Amino acid sequence: MAEKPSVLRETDDEARKLARILLRSARSAALAVVEPESNGFPFVSRVLLGIDTDGSPVILVSALSTHTQALSADSRCSLLTGEIGKGDPLAHPRLTVQCEAEKVERNGAAHARIRARFVRRHPKSELYIDFPDFAFFRLRPVKASLNGGFGRAYALDGEDLSIRSPAIDDLAAMEEGAIEHMNSDHPDAASRYAQVYCKAEGSDWRICGLDAAGVDLASGDQLRRLEYNAPLQSARELRMMLVKLCG
Repeated sequence: MAEKPSVLRETDDEARKLARILLRSARSAALAVVEPESNGFPFVSRVLLGIDTDGSPVILVSALSTHTQALSADSRCSLLTGEIGKGDPLAHPRLTVQCEAEKVERNGAAHARIRARFVRRHPKSELYIDFPDFAFFRLRPVKASLNGGFGRAYALDGEDLSIRSPAIDDLAAMEEGAIEHMNSDHPDAASRYAQVYCKAEGSDWRICGLDAAGVDLASGDQLRRLEYNAPLQSARELRMMLVKLCG
């Protein structure tokens, strides 16, 4: 009997880049967990999405929610990202990422960094982000399924969605100052990045994130991700890259 043809295409750099953009430009995601005491039934909800400096998705959730209780009992979860545009919803790219969740402790070294990045991405979250029942979870990607539209299906592993660079920590240390400098002293740069590289509309864009692999841009309720062709290998490269992108 002849084998059935695979519906998957060979995963290439273009597919990996699209997957990273779908994940890193998402304001929110559908989160699927295994509901406690339900004989394995899945439970799906919507969560705000942040991204840590190594590319890991981050969620902010209340201890009172079903999904937080579920993650505390079983760390396995899945995220679905991808914006629906005009026409058939299935014609638009979407990404499903299977992850292992890990709670971020408030007194840990990562909490301040993740909090600052999350607030810049979601300014309104500052109203409740420090409530004692709210906590961050980092979601470590294990594998992913990318559907780039009809006939464009790809399988990815967790490493395809990770940022690998020796400059991650150095860039994280200078991120806040670099963003403030760019938004204050070069206010037109973010709009140029959004319009030229992300095909976005509007002229009131601001930078809300800088990491070794790209730039996060925000305008009101819109988010865009500008991915570099290759991750920066040192913090010294950041200024040169931002200047180059404006050229």
